[in-house]
Amino acid sequence: MIKLIDYISEFTGKFAAWVFFAIGFFICYEVVARYVFNSPTVWVDEVSRIGQIWGAYLAGAFALKHREMIVIDVAFRRPDTLVRKVVETFSILVILIFCITAVWYGYGLWYKSLLRGHTTDTYLALPKWFTHASVWVGFALLGLQAMAEAVKIWRDGVPADDTLEHEI
Repeated sequence: MIKLIDYISEFTGKFAAWVFFAIGFFICYEVVARYVFNSPTVWVDEVSRIGQIWGAYLAGAFALKHREMIVIDVAFRRPDTLVRKVVETFSILVILIFCITAVWYGYGLWYKSLLRGHTTDTYLALPKWFTHASVWVGFALLGLQAMAEAVKIWRDGVPADDTLEHEI
């Protein structure tokens, strides 16, 4: 199960990277269309914003898997101690509690938008449920990865921080 969660996080993180790449391409296209051909698009702004939202939420689990979130380890630098395992587990539990809360309320918001047929107030009038889904889907993935990381901490130990060797 841990390998499946890791695979999903890896896939969604790489997918998010491609979404950000596509956003860069869309914005470049918009700049050329607007300033070279004097023919701006109606879709680039909204599609780019929605892509940024989805990309950010999909990348969270990937960042946690690769231990790229903010880490402050001044007091607990040695990864092989029991205290470090407990502190790491506590921080993951805090993330997990936040994820559960975000999934709970995000799902409610998504479901309400889905049932009522809300759309964006733009020319495209995209369904809002599509944007709202990014919250609970992204935090559900982050929560699953948090549980996987907690298991890995107690099964494999806390991964050694490579930057520690460069600081000494």
